[in-house]
Amino acid sequence: MKEKRSLLGKTYLVLFLLFMYLPIGVMIAYSFNESKSRSVFTGFTLDWYSKLLNNDALLSSLVNSMIIAFASSVIAVVLGTMAAIGIQNMKKRARTLVLNVSYLPIINPEIITGVSLMLLFVWMKLEFGFTTLILAHIAFNVPYVVMSVMPKLRQLDKTQVEAAEDLGCSPRQAFWKVVLPQIKPGITSGFLIAMTYSFDDFVISHFVSGASAQTLPLTIYSMTRKKVSPEINALSALMFVVILGILVANNVYEARKQKKKEAENYVKG
Repeated sequence: MKEKRSLLGKTYLVLFLLFMYLPIGVMIAYSFNESKSRSVFTGFTLDWYSKLLNNDALLSSLVNSMIIAFASSVIAVVLGTMAAIGIQNMKKRARTLVLNVSYLPIINPEIITGVSLMLLFVWMKLEFGFTTLILAHIAFNVPYVVMSVMPKLRQLDKTQVEAAEDLGCSPRQAFWKVVLPQIKPGITSGFLIAMTYSFDDFVISHFVSGASAQTLPLTIYSMTRKKVSPEINALSALMFVVILGILVANNVYEARKQKKKEAENYVKG
């Protein structure tokens, strides 16, 4: 009976992995397709990768997306961390109310957020471009940072902060030396989530972008309205490989770090 359950579990796992990664595998395979056909593989070629390097529109929008994602994520992390600390120090009722208001943009449909931000920027007479894109991305990234940092603040041992202050630390020094190291994993998670959502966003960016600043999702959408170019497949394949490489390198680093820590504890023990 246990063997049957184990076999069934493995079957479900294989089906899940196929469902998740088979489309990506097909996309990567067709990035090497000699023709532009999306249904027939006529031969192997690297031409689409070389053409990608000469596609100024795609490369320019890729750089724009990276700049906007990084800038908005850094600012969102600072604002979100400050907001989370402020919320944590509120009384229970006020904290619950502010948290619910803070999480509202997460469940709010993106099209509503996009239209409202567009109207706000028009009212403020801001020219649509990099500035409006970064401001919009900060607006929808801050709640994700708050959501990531708050659990770490709840786990924080306040007695350590009080002990640091009793030993002569100012509130600012106590924050940098005691609080920040403990909430750092939440800040890192918030930054990565913000980077991902910012780089991937289409709906909100569509409403607040200008002709002078186009993100990668907007450029790809405009290209796919005519026909999907294999250059998009090549770019997507490269992005997937880079992200996969980063994840593998991070896992190897964490595994070695954990192994080293266990070895040190064994020696001390």
